Amino acid sequence: MPGTDVTITGPDGKFSGYLAQPASNRGPGIVVIQEIFGVNEVIRGIANALADQGCFALAPDLFWRIEPNIQITDKTDAEWKRAFDLYQKFNVDAGIKDIQAAMTHLRGVPGAGPKIGAVGYCLGGLLAYLTATRTNVDAAVGYYGVGIERLLTEKDRIKKPLLLHIAEKDQFVPPAAQAQIIDAVRGHPLVTIHTYPGVDHAFARIGGQHYNKKAADLANKRTQEFFQKHLS
Repeated sequence: MPGTDVTITGPDGKFSGYLAQPASNRGPGIVVIQEIFGVNEVIRGIANALADQGCFALAPDLFWRIEPNIQITDKTDAEWKRAFDLYQKFNVDAGIKDIQAAMTHLRGVPGAGPKIGAVGYCLGGLLAYLTATRTNVDAAVGYYGVGIERLLTEKDRIKKPLLLHIAEKDQFVPPAAQAQIIDAVRGHPLVTIHTYPGVDHAFARIGGQHYNKKAADLANKRTQEFFQKHLS
C-alpha cells in the first residue's frame, strides 16, 4: 500500500520523510537513504518494496536544510546539474544526524522494530557506511557509495553488520578507490563486500541509464537476506 509523508524531529529542526508500512503493521524498521535526487519516485518505490517485504521503511528528506521536498529525476541535463549542485551544498555530518533522528522516529512508530536498519544509494551509500560508524543502527547496506575511500579511518568504529555493493565499472568510484575500500575492510568481521562485474554506478536504479536487472536482482536479494538475518 502507498506510504505517507510524516514529520521527523531532529536536533536542528523538523523535516519530512516518506513512511511506507507493511500490511501486517509489525516488522523491523529500515531508513532508506536518498541519492542526490531527493526523496523522489525511485526512493519512494524502494520504501514501498521494503514495506511489501514486511518492513517499515522511512526515507528522510536529507536536503531539507538546502531546499525541502526535492523530488527530481535523472532524465535531463538540467536535473543532473541541479542534483550535483545540491550534492555540493550538502553537509554530510548534518545528514548523519538526520538519519539518526529518522531511526529514532521509526523506533517510536507502533509495531516497528525493535531493530532498525539502513540502506542507501550513491550519496546514500556513503551515508550508509557512516551510519554504521556513527549511529546506533543495527545493520546497514550501501549501494555504490561515493567517497567511502576518503573516510576509511572510521572503519574501526563499525559495531554492527555492514554490507557494501560495489559496481566494478563505477564512473564515480574508480578502481583505485574500490581497491582501497576492499583492502581496508578485508578481514573485518562485520563487513561484507560484493563487487558486480561489468556494471556502472546506479546499476540498481530502476529506469536509470545504467540499470542492470541481473545485477540489481542479485544485490537486492543479498540485501533482503542480510536484513532478514540481522533485523529479525
